[in-house]
Amino acid sequence: MPGTFNAYTARLIESAGFDAAYISGAGLSNATAGVPDIGLLSLDEVTALCGYIADAVKIPVIADADTGFGGSPNVARTVQKFEQIGLAGLHLEDQVFPKRCGHLAGKEVEPIEEMVGKVKAAVRARRDPDFLIIARTDARSVESFAKAVDRAKAYLDAGADAIFPEAMQNEKEFAEFAKRVKAPLLANMTEFGKGPLLSVKQLEEMGYAMAIFPQTLFRVSSRAALDCLKDLKAQGTQKAWLDRMQSRAELYQTLDYDPSCEDWPPVK
Repeated sequence: MPGTFNAYTARLIESAGFDAAYISGAGLSNATAGVPDIGLLSLDEVTALCGYIADAVKIPVIADADTGFGGSPNVARTVQKFEQIGLAGLHLEDQVFPKRCGHLAGKEVEPIEEMVGKVKAAVRARRDPDFLIIARTDARSVESFAKAVDRAKAYLDAGADAIFPEAMQNEKEFAEFAKRVKAPLLANMTEFGKGPLLSVKQLEEMGYAMAIFPQTLFRVSSRAALDCLKDLKAQGTQKAWLDRMQSRAELYQTLDYDPSCEDWPPVK
């Protein structure tokens, strides 16, 4: 699941043939609000942004729900609101609020009992049994690998459908976690983090069911945009960039828009 940070990039992901997309909390914070990923967006803000994304595509979309925007009652409300806007699932993390990026130092994890309560609240709150509840543990960086395994098992016992072990340190740890935790697992292939960049094939062979690439599109597009802006500032023209741009026709194709037709969206 490539990471999307707005409805248009979700359309690009769908048009490229992916079966699902992932809404990165960092992507929403960075790209839409211009702030770091430290829990600054409210539930209502995240719900509105995720709603645009879910409505733009037909493929399933999983969203980052951070710490659930509060305690267990807040988690229940988050699940219900995310269901209502058409998301296919979410993941909750066991960090203490205000959270930090999973690959930065200075994180804290909440007591296991609190996260277990949040998972139970999330499972009780969903109306659609197919709405996916993924429990993320950040314990590897804070406590130990063994504690991360213990927490994962406790979250599964509480009703989580899948587990997201954050910030595994190396390929061996990814493989060992899959051996010890028998459940659908999600691997985070974020760039410049604590762990290696493994291929989907490698992860699948280890036993992982999902892989996210949360900031890949954001980082590539940000670098390209900055390079273009610097050149535009220096040269005073964008002509050298035309062959690296998406054409107007390609834009309209992605939007499913025919300028010769008065009706949009098209009747199918």
